[in-house]
Amino acid sequence: MDIKSLNTLPLNDIYTVAFYNLENLFDTKDDLKTMDDDFLPDGKKRWTQERYEKKLFKLGTAISNVGYHKSKKAPTLVGVAEVENKRVLQDLIKTKNLQKHGFDIVHFDSPDERGMDVGLLYQKKHFEVETTKMYPLMLEDEYGERDYTRDVLLVSGKLNGELIHVLVNHWPSRRDGSDVTQPKRIAAAQLVQQIVSEIYQIYKDAKIIIMGDFNDDPHSPSIKDHLMSPQLYNPMETLLSFTKGSLSYKGNWNIFDQIIFTHNFFKKENDGHTFAHADVFDDKFLKVYEGRHKGIPYRTYAGKKYLGGYSDHFPVYIQLKK
Repeated sequence: MDIKSLNTLPLNDIYTVAFYNLENLFDTKDDLKTMDDDFLPDGKKRWTQERYEKKLFKLGTAISNVGYHKSKKAPTLVGVAEVENKRVLQDLIKTKNLQKHGFDIVHFDSPDERGMDVGLLYQKKHFEVETTKMYPLMLEDEYGERDYTRDVLLVSGKLNGELIHVLVNHWPSRRDGSDVTQPKRIAAAQLVQQIVSEIYQIYKDAKIIIMGDFNDDPHSPSIKDHLMSPQLYNPMETLLSFTKGSLSYKGNWNIFDQIIFTHNFFKKENDGHTFAHADVFDDKFLKVYEGRHKGIPYRTYAGKKYLGGYSDHFPVYIQLKK
């Protein structure tokens, strides 16, 4: 369905599903179990309560606006990455622009060394959680020891009465080089495929949404060769260009943030949801507005320098009609 025909749908029938990497959403309290020292009031980044609350407000503003120009309502489901703990998500949904929508959260602590977790925000009036589960990604470092990273979150529930399954991901980073770290992301893709297979064993025609920061583009081997299958469709593949993506690195755009779903979202059913539209939410207020970095995501920090922005990623989203 194109944008023109999407605009003719009744607004109540359009539901937005989004994903957003929140760029180091830490609280200001010291967690002795994780490496959060930089994000403390006396840490390298001088992470104060005022800065924390400012970031929460900005993120709440951004999230509430994802897909709004087409649906006239806040997104129904929002997967998030780079959150320190459950508390920061509780604080986030209490902010002015989210509280009025009645959001709740799904969150589990992951074994990631920096304490970075994934989570899911959902509007309780539209989505009813039935089951939740975390799947650990088992990796080893060069010494044969456990390399702790983010788990994959599975949330199954009723979206306006229809059962769907949502997998939220944050795959291993490229920090040590994309080629060197590629096997880790391939392992993450294989884990997701395993989860999808388990879902199909119980629900033969399951509707599944796979979202996350994959630290790879749609054409990368981990996605193209190890995640995608005949049952899956990736609308983000056509969105990446020289001038558009979800993040920018050294002047080049990437779309590491993606939402992939099963082909049965194209089936027209009387009481089911069908795919209508996909995009990067890159409204002007989320961008650097001047200088040599004009147009890229307006981030919170550049190294140790506090900029006071939103995130170094743009949100991505799909819209479903019912």
